[in-house]
Amino acid sequence: MKKANYIRLGFALLMAIYGIVCVRDLPDSGMLDRVNLIAHEAGHLFFRWFGEFIQVIGGTIGQLFVPVAFTVYFSLRREFFSSAVTLFWTGQNFLGISVYIKDARTMELPLVSVGGGEDTIHDWNYILSKLGILGADHVLGTIALLTGVFIMAASLCWAVYASFGPADQERED
Repeated sequence: MKKANYIRLGFALLMAIYGIVCVRDLPDSGMLDRVNLIAHEAGHLFFRWFGEFIQVIGGTIGQLFVPVAFTVYFSLRREFFSSAVTLFWTGQNFLGISVYIKDARTMELPLVSVGGGEDTIHDWNYILSKLGILGADHVLGTIALLTGVFIMAASLCWAVYASFGPADQERED
């Protein structure tokens, strides 16, 4: 049996606690929300060249792209514990997205608007309305929530598994 890295196991335990806190208090999913918001808004800016619909959904794409890109990067470098942490971040992102989707009809959440005022678009109200499925906002939000919980749980399993490997995975450079 391989020797455990107790620092990694401790960090995985902290991730699990943070995940439980995030799921229990969905509207305030925690300390990563500001970073997620920056990636979300950058996604809107990047995708603005592809038309209004893609620009609006580009916020969510950008929000998910950043942690997924880090996960791929660490995986390619065979840094599996780090990739488990960034995969957890991806799952945490889905929690915030689920809240935003479920708010599509009521539009009660305060939204960030670069320009301010009444021109603010609620992304998921716009997206689901354009697709003709606005009435499915709660079902789709629940699917996003369950996806996030599944990804977070899987990443925690991966983190624990990676805690029993070598501190630095051997790579061919």
